[in-house]
Amino acid sequence: MGMSIPLLGLALLSGCMAHSEPAELFQLTSESAINRAMQTRMYETADVRELLSASAAVLQDLGFQVEESQKEVGFLRAAKERSAREYGQYIGRFFAFVLSLGKYLMPVDLHQKISATLVARPINPDATRQEVRIIFYRVVWKGDGQADRQYIPPGEQKMEMLRDPILYQQFFAKLSKAVFLEGFKL
Repeated sequence: MGMSIPLLGLALLSGCMAHSEPAELFQLTSESAINRAMQTRMYETADVRELLSASAAVLQDLGFQVEESQKEVGFLRAAKERSAREYGQYIGRFFAFVLSLGKYLMPVDLHQKISATLVARPINPDATRQEVRIIFYRVVWKGDGQADRQYIPPGEQKMEMLRDPILYQQFFAKLSKAVFLEGFKL
């Protein structure tokens, strides 16, 4: 009997945990549709390889280095590294330090890796029309601001999708121009 009560409690606890996921976790929001529209364009071409090649060239023009390309499945991944320091963070850091009477030194963004993941796929039966979706995101490492390349514990980084419409418009404008020029072999 002494062993059955803890087992019963454990079973009840595991049952509660299995059903504790919020339903909204799997719901699409209005922002999801806006993001997808910003990240997606259609191109009239049957040559997915040329489309990926043009995409890689555009990303390189934007300062990215192609890290992976799987032309057979229409996949491309590129990245670039940059400083993440912003002037406003140092002002906030100063005030936090002063208001805490020197006891709290707020970490600042030091370095970031901006990545782009692109997928191209046919959307009609004869594969003459391709959908291109690209997602830009970044990982930012935080630290004390004294050295750029110090060890930063895993909790001192953040990952976020970039939602700047200008970044996506710039990419697709250049890609559209490249695809148009390629179509005329100019």
